[in-house]
Amino acid sequence: MQQRVSILDGNTFLVCDRSGDVEPSFDFPTGMFSFDTRFLSTWLLTLDGERLHALSVDDAHSYQTRFFLVPGEPTHYLDAKVSIIRSRSIGGTFTEDLTVLNHSGREMRFQLRLEMGSDFADLFEIKHQRPKKGRTSAQAGENELRLTYRREAFHREAMITSSADAHVDQNGMTWSITVAAHSEWSTCVTATPIIHGARGEDVRAITALGAARGPAVIRDEQEDLVGRAPQLGCDCEPLAGAYRQSLHDLAALRYESITLGVRLLAAGLPWFMTLFGRDSMLTSLQVLPFLPELVPPTILMLAGLQGYRLDDFRDEEPGKILHELRYGETAGFEEQPHSPYYGAADSTPLFVILLDEYERWTGDAALVKQLELPVRAALHWIDTYGDLLGTGYVWYRSRNPETGLENQCWKDSWDAISYADGRLPGFPRATCEIQGYAYDAKRRGARMARLFWNDPEYADRLEREAAALKERFNRDFWIPEKNYYALALDPDGRHVDSLTSNIGHLLWSGIVDESRAALVAEHLLGPRLFSGWGVRTLATDEGRYNPIGYHVGTVWPFDNAFIAWGLSRYGFREEAGRICESMISASRYFDGRLPEAFAGFERHLTDYPVQYPTACSPQAWSAGTPLLLLRVMLGLEPQGEHLIIDPLVPEGMGRVELLDIPGRWGRVDALGRSRTPHDHEHHH
Repeated sequence: MQQRVSILDGNTFLVCDRSGDVEPSFDFPTGMFSFDTRFLSTWLLTLDGERLHALSVDDAHSYQTRFFLVPGEPTHYLDAKVSIIRSRSIGGTFTEDLTVLNHSGREMRFQLRLEMGSDFADLFEIKHQRPKKGRTSAQAGENELRLTYRREAFHREAMITSSADAHVDQNGMTWSITVAAHSEWSTCVTATPIIHGARGEDVRAITALGAARGPAVIRDEQEDLVGRAPQLGCDCEPLAGAYRQSLHDLAALRYESITLGVRLLAAGLPWFMTLFGRDSMLTSLQVLPFLPELVPPTILMLAGLQGYRLDDFRDEEPGKILHELRYGETAGFEEQPHSPYYGAADSTPLFVILLDEYERWTGDAALVKQLELPVRAALHWIDTYGDLLGTGYVWYRSRNPETGLENQCWKDSWDAISYADGRLPGFPRATCEIQGYAYDAKRRGARMARLFWNDPEYADRLEREAAALKERFNRDFWIPEKNYYALALDPDGRHVDSLTSNIGHLLWSGIVDESRAALVAEHLLGPRLFSGWGVRTLATDEGRYNPIGYHVGTVWPFDNAFIAWGLSRYGFREEAGRICESMISASRYFDGRLPEAFAGFERHLTDYPVQYPTACSPQAWSAGTPLLLLRVMLGLEPQGEHLIIDPLVPEGMGRVELLDIPGRWGRVDALGRSRTPHDHEHHH
């Protein structure tokens, strides 16, 4: 797979090849995107008809990139008489400065050409390769090219301008230039995406969204965010690098919602530059100890879009929290149910968990009081629409067999939930971790009812229900002959019996009986699940195991972070530390940026973690992973007005110091250091 370079600023991003070129592609979304629409699908530079090749690429910043190019195939003995620099930045609009450098001792003439085009594809059309239903047109003007797409009231445009005189046609721009000896020539090309609202107005112009923000503004915004986070001092360079990268990626992944003008965390580039219920909430849990101010906009947005009716097309039910929100053409014309789509059974309990955890860190009682009704509605959903079979568990089955998601848990690919022999169960399904979330949500709902809503009876009821759920769950989900919890129950209440990473989330939620926690920990770090780089999604001896299968054998950093949190919750600090160590070691091989997932191969087999081909990067909950691992290693836990600090830093990691941890206590410092390895031999 060709290496790709991406550049992003919240709502707008561009993905290209190593030379900076974009050609129409359907296997992977290359081009410039904004709000789920591709505004540029062709952006191809030639000099005298020849393609260019990169000598080097500087992509240290998320919002700007620089390509150093020469014509023809690069060779070791290249003696180029001419080179080209493409400097680009993105911030509402996309800007590319083209500079042609003449290295020879005489004047030279060139034809510089930039092919331009847009198919205005919706992200879903790229994924499923559907033809367009509207009309695309191109209009050449003086030093400008306007690309337009219309389908009824859906109207999008890309406006491209050049600062230097160009010959413009419907497919791009050509510059006929003369460059003196040892001199240079340059032009600035700008491409602006325009989104027309229902009344024809430019939506981006009337909100702050379309305001062109230069690199300096974006840099200041990102630096400001990173500067507000606690300072990390540590001996372990990979940990320092991963922390730095995570903060920058989280800053870059903030995007503005068209409708509300608030800044939310998008889930990941390139497929998921939008609000996801589950991803946004799990990322919020990870960032709480570091940047708590990122959390309220997400909670409020999810509360505001909470389901209130039955809508089979969108899998909507009263009290349900959304799964995914889209702005593109297929959502607008209801060819896709994402406006918003509610097909997730775990987002609703996670909403309750996040709000409670947020209050425990920040002391923001006002938000808990403000959201009393949405939280009650979410808790009510768990017992009503969530419990499809009336057995006291949360089940899922899409109401929309056409375009609904089959699996509505975090492992949402079609083959992710299987029996040990590889068969797939029928629907509805009740996966184990969702029962854990429901248990935790009831416990936390009880705390909020007692402390903030002045409703002790409701609190008592929720606590009784939680206790009953825990007892029932430990009876019905435990597989005595295998000594672990089933991945799920099938419609007949039978065990879906494969061994998976899901059991780690059970430790995080607290639903595991103390007497069984050690067995669960043993499985998680045993050779079937633990690769040495992390816990695999599926054990190696299961029917569907594939070390490079999306949810059936790969290692997911976010998954591992929550498993580590769960292990430490039950006192398995050494085991949690092993996961922290393996993740931080893996991050070195990805330049500090943990991908969405990587292959489940044995550590001693590959010596380095193998990339998963289509993983999103950056991805929010992977960016949040080093933050949650730091919380686990330093043993950070809010209790009343205080922060408990109980460090257990994995061996060999040295000193870990986190300064200015924000919360209801003001700001405090945490320091941990690993025990020195007295004798390293027995570890290898």
